[in-house]
Amino acid sequence: MAIVETEPPNHGADDQPISEKGKALRNLVEADLLDDRYATTTKRGLKNRHVQLMALGGTIGTGKSVSTEKSKKYSHKPGLFVGSGQALAIGGPASLLLGYIFISAMVYGLVTAIAEVGAYLPVHGGTMSYHGFRYVSRSMGFAMGYLYWYSLGILVPYEITAAGLVIGYWDQSGSVNIAVWITIMMVIIVALNFMPVRVYGEAEFWFAGVKIITLIGLLMVSFILFWGGGPNRQRLGFHYWKNPRPFNAYLTTGNSGRFVALLKCTVSSAIAFIFAPELIVISGGEMQSPRRNIPRAARRYIYRLVFFYIFGVLAIGVICPSDASRLTKGDGTVSSSPFVIGIQNAGIPVLDHIVNAAVLTSAWSAGNSFLYMSSRSLYSLAMSGNAPHVFKTCNRWGVPYWAVSGSACFSALAYLAVGNSSSIVFNWFVNFTNTSGFISWICCSVVFFRFRRAVKAQGIEQPYKSKLQPYGVYFGLAGATLMVLINGFTVFFPSEWSVSNFFTAYIGIPAFLILYFGHRALYWSDPWAWRPEEVDMHTGLFIMFAMFAMFAMFAMFAMFAMFAMFAMFAMFAMFAMFAMFVN
Repeated sequence: MAIVETEPPNHGADDQPISEKGKALRNLVEADLLDDRYATTTKRGLKNRHVQLMALGGTIGTGKSVSTEKSKKYSHKPGLFVGSGQALAIGGPASLLLGYIFISAMVYGLVTAIAEVGAYLPVHGGTMSYHGFRYVSRSMGFAMGYLYWYSLGILVPYEITAAGLVIGYWDQSGSVNIAVWITIMMVIIVALNFMPVRVYGEAEFWFAGVKIITLIGLLMVSFILFWGGGPNRQRLGFHYWKNPRPFNAYLTTGNSGRFVALLKCTVSSAIAFIFAPELIVISGGEMQSPRRNIPRAARRYIYRLVFFYIFGVLAIGVICPSDASRLTKGDGTVSSSPFVIGIQNAGIPVLDHIVNAAVLTSAWSAGNSFLYMSSRSLYSLAMSGNAPHVFKTCNRWGVPYWAVSGSACFSALAYLAVGNSSSIVFNWFVNFTNTSGFISWICCSVVFFRFRRAVKAQGIEQPYKSKLQPYGVYFGLAGATLMVLINGFTVFFPSEWSVSNFFTAYIGIPAFLILYFGHRALYWSDPWAWRPEEVDMHTGLFIMFAMFAMFAMFAMFAMFAMFAMFAMFAMFAMFAMFAMFVN
């Protein structure tokens, strides 16, 4: 699938004279990336096993509905464990499966593309917004950076609230106010992000491990139920594909209704993947051997897509009927999970509580990941000169504590979900993110194209080059553009139309355009995109090679020490044997 180089890349244009504009651009990059006032930067504490598990299970969330008691208005974001049930009820098992297959193919095309970008220059603060600044323009980096910071930050209280609702499954009487659970979750998530990144990586390693083990267990249970191995001995097969039906109709009847349902399922499926591919690149500045681990994580991403998402929704369609009333209950608990409904229909006891515990860790993990990504997005904005320099500040552990503090402020919004009226306001905050992920994928595609042009123009050898590209990113770009356009297409049906629904579905588009063109107005003299020959492809590389050399020397020293200890042990053993033989 790819070629990974261990040698430093060809610097190409380094031997050629640089134009005045090229020098100005390099000075612009160096001024913030190599700022001597902030010599302490993030540390490379994420190990290979951390990165691989984060890639497999990193941001798999619950997809819950945050609701009020009186208004019964829900802010819903589909996820595999719980939220996929509402998509199943809308489109049926066939529509759900086709939607996930389409989005999985699109996401894999995107993740292998952005891995090329991230693997070349995995500097501290090297998020996709930073690469947008380096390879496209300052305005692109600015707009992408604040899009990431806000969208990822607002998803932290969303997942914290979801975790509190999950606990409510064990406290049906409501004896403990949800604000208590929100406080506990918030304190733990924020505390983990203030610790060294290796602690965050270790926590995510075990969180992701629990999610992966749970999903494997659910797939095994579904396979057993498929063949009639449950307590009631009912052989399910594809019974629920026939009764009630494989394709449901939505908002209208006949084939047009089934097509509308398929589109709605596809949009819902896409939201389950939002910001997951970007995690690989965001963590690149803090992982060991990023030029090896980023491509490896990208190549293995296909396993997450196929085994967890595609096989997962196939299992859902096997064990749970699409007309089950609890699928649309929307109370935010695991009782509306299609997995739990299927398990209880089969007469299996206790397992629903195990699934609920796994869903709790899933929400906890997703909130942890979103705060990490949001804080690093703010840190990246500072590294590109688009945020106050104070957010570059790192402590001796390499934690950008001011960036973490600024992003953690979003967490307090979780308390808005406690009240009846304030939860409506919270839902409005969350709804701003509806199109953010799709816009991000479009921007990532643009960054990839500009990166490839700069590489070609300057004759640079890439450390990782996917065989899927550029065709994979063409498909990803087309799919992301389609998702932006049809994200809220159902509001145009007379029965669904309202100004608030339209605003909710598409507010992210004008918000991004205001950020981008507002910055363009301030820096009107900048080009729309840097010329490929003038893009700075070199600043920051020497830091990475120095660290690579340091790790190589450390590895060689460790191997030499082990060899010396082994030699000493062998000599001691031989001397002991000789002494015994003489005696």
